[in-house]
Amino acid sequence: MTPARIVLALLALASLAACATPPAAVPPAVTIPAGWTLAWSDEFDGARLDPGKWVAETGGHGWGNKELQHYTGRPENLRLEDGKLVIEARRERYEGSDYTSARIKTAGLMEQLHGRFEARIKVPKGQGIWPAFWMLGAAIEKQGWPRGGEIDIMENIGKEPAIVHGTLHGPGYSGDKAFSGQSPLATGIYADDYHVYAVEWERGEIRWYRDGILYHTARPDLVKGDWVFEQPFFVLLNLAVGGLWPGYPDSSTVLPQRMLVDYVRVYRRAAPAL
Repeated sequence: MTPARIVLALLALASLAACATPPAAVPPAVTIPAGWTLAWSDEFDGARLDPGKWVAETGGHGWGNKELQHYTGRPENLRLEDGKLVIEARRERYEGSDYTSARIKTAGLMEQLHGRFEARIKVPKGQGIWPAFWMLGAAIEKQGWPRGGEIDIMENIGKEPAIVHGTLHGPGYSGDKAFSGQSPLATGIYADDYHVYAVEWERGEIRWYRDGILYHTARPDLVKGDWVFEQPFFVLLNLAVGGLWPGYPDSSTVLPQRMLVDYVRVYRRAAPAL
C-alpha cells in the first residue's frame, strides 16, 4: 500500500472510531409515582447547595437531645459531590464542640400541606451516628414543639444498623412516647446501599414507605392526643452525633461518616382526569 493510501486508511478508521463514540450520558428522567405530580425537587446536580431551596442551620447547643455536634455550613461538613448532597460528620474541635456536622431545611422556601415526600439516601454507620430525613410544622416557632408537629420520614441510629424508624410527634405523643413504626432489613445493613424513603401524607392519614414497602400508618384515631398535621410543613436533612436516643460514639465509631442524598422530591396529588 502506498503512503498516500495508508494515510487515507488511517483517516477512515479515525472517522469510524469517532462515529462509534457513545453519546454523553443523559440523566434519567424523574419517575413520578402514579397519582402524584411533582411539585418541588432537588437533584443536587449543581456545584453548590441551592440557597433558593435550602437554609443551613448552625450551632452546637445540643439541639434538645444532648447531641454533641456543632452544625456548620462549611464545605467540610456540607457540599455537593458527584451529583449527591454530602453531609459529613467529623471528629474535630470546633466552637467548643468535639464534633461537627450539618443540618439543612426548606423553611420559608418550600412549605407544603399534604403530599408525597421522598428521598434516596445512603446512611452512614457507627455507634452514636444519627442521620434523619424529617419535617417540622411551618409554625413550629410560634406553636412550639411538639404542638407544631414533627414527621420523621427516616431515622437510623448506629446501634440499630438494620432498622429505620418512621415516627410522628405531637401533643401527648412525643419523645419516648411518640407514635413510631420500624422497617427492618432481612439481610445486611442500611449503610450498605441507597434506599428510597417516603411518606404519603393526606388528610387524616400519613403512610411511611421504604423502597416502596408500606410499613407504618398514622391516623387521628391511632394517636393519643391532638392531630396537628393539617398545616404546612417543611423538610429537614441532618446528621447528628450522639444524643439521648442513639447514645454516644465509642471506641468502635469511625469518623468521618457521610450521609449521601441522591435527591429529594415533593409531590402533590394529581388532579383527577376529566
